[in-house]
Amino acid sequence: MIALSGWEFHVQPVEVDEQPWSGEAARGYVLRLAESKARAASKELEANPAAADALVVAADTTVVDGGDILGKPRDAAEATAMLRRLRGRSHQVYTALAVLHPADGCMESDLCVTDVPMRAYSETEIHAYIASGDPMDKAGAYAIQHAGFHPVEILEGCYANVVGLPLCHLTRTLNKFGAGSHVDVPSACQAALGYRCPVYSRVLSGEL
Repeated sequence: MIALSGWEFHVQPVEVDEQPWSGEAARGYVLRLAESKARAASKELEANPAAADALVVAADTTVVDGGDILGKPRDAAEATAMLRRLRGRSHQVYTALAVLHPADGCMESDLCVTDVPMRAYSETEIHAYIASGDPMDKAGAYAIQHAGFHPVEILEGCYANVVGLPLCHLTRTLNKFGAGSHVDVPSACQAALGYRCPVYSRVLSGEL
């Protein structure tokens, strides 16, 4: 997703503990993880002079249903339970972004929340989707963009957020660091995802 933005970037994998704290709300959970990832990536880059003035971008996405955080399923049985739980009703996808400027320690965070109405897919569809292996590394056990399963028929929020990176939220956060893109990010995002976004102007203006 970030390649659509026109920014030059380097991927820096990091390891952080993604277990929620006891009683931790979804908002605090994803913000904490995004900020922890940003700090961890910054430490990895300390020995690289070429990255001295770089910005570190980190994100964390989770599925939330009735206040419960749904992570990646541990096995097919848990994936089945998650998909049955979400079927035919709405839940939320939370993505937190953290942008860190290691040179001065300045960090800006943002949060995107999208309501996701799931269609009433059948048991046969659930089993076929699980057999594909796709749900096993996905929070909530699904990918909205999966062509064979297509669990969501109508969406009125940020589609890119459900995929995993809300580019308009990232754009407005990077703008705070004077790192705007030369690309029309909303147009590039909508063209790539095949989705006419109804909320991008409100996101970029700070309304959402």
